[in-house]
Amino acid sequence: MENCRIIARLDIKGPNLVKGIHLEGLRVLGKPEDYAKYYYENGADELFYQDVVASLYERNSLQDIISTTAKKSFIPLTVAGGIRSISDIRDVLRAGGDKVCINTAAIRTPQFIREAALKFGSSTIVVAIEAIKQTDGKYFAFVDNGREVTGIEVLSWAKKVEELGAGEIVITSVDREGTGEGYDIELTKMVASSVTIPVIAHGGPGQMSHFAEGVTAGKADALAVASVIHYDFIANRRSDMTDRTEGNVSFLKSGRTQFGKISPASLQEIKKSMLAAGISCRP
Repeated sequence: MENCRIIARLDIKGPNLVKGIHLEGLRVLGKPEDYAKYYYENGADELFYQDVVASLYERNSLQDIISTTAKKSFIPLTVAGGIRSISDIRDVLRAGGDKVCINTAAIRTPQFIREAALKFGSSTIVVAIEAIKQTDGKYFAFVDNGREVTGIEVLSWAKKVEELGAGEIVITSVDREGTGEGYDIELTKMVASSVTIPVIAHGGPGQMSHFAEGVTAGKADALAVASVIHYDFIANRRSDMTDRTEGNVSFLKSGRTQFGKISPASLQEIKKSMLAAGISCRP
């Protein structure tokens, strides 16, 4: 396979980088530009910005952050959250984004995927699928950070997404997200084995072995990572952070370096472990 991409995912609420568990219980971690700059300088293959309150306000408010990041980071930047129209996509691309990721708008109006792909090219259009496993073992797609059920089965939707012209799929295990229990291998493999476009696994890694497993067992083409590298930054690079964080910052001020099932690691450490496992990736 081609080089496996390691994508630094940054969930953003207002001016702050936040992180939750199961896409909920968000806590403030700092300023996204501090983290983005460090990840770019230390080997991230791409950056992924998610406006986590965009669905609530029905708009994406990341233009300023996108512009600032694009001027300093020369790797692909994907932007997600609140993108519901061709003009929204155009605004993100003009601000400096390279790709957009859509979820709610794609579910509500599937032909929006085709329209966007025809207008901007398939390589620009990424579709997110937020999946929750049901008691009968089936996976269903959700929207609004895993809060709203759609009644759409994940596998059939992934195939439809490819058919409509999307260039990539981000498959998020809401059950695993933020837990440190590892990627949902069953889910990732099911989707990756059923489509020909790249599949990005998201949600769950907490130990070094989880990354290689996401590729070898899960068949993912790329891996999104958040908690592991965010907590590494907090533990080791706290002095690099600008003092402009708003909201509940008690977690940052606590100095706590124990993160449950998540073992903090840098992007370089993750990549070294994958190379040691025989997985090709950019050093």
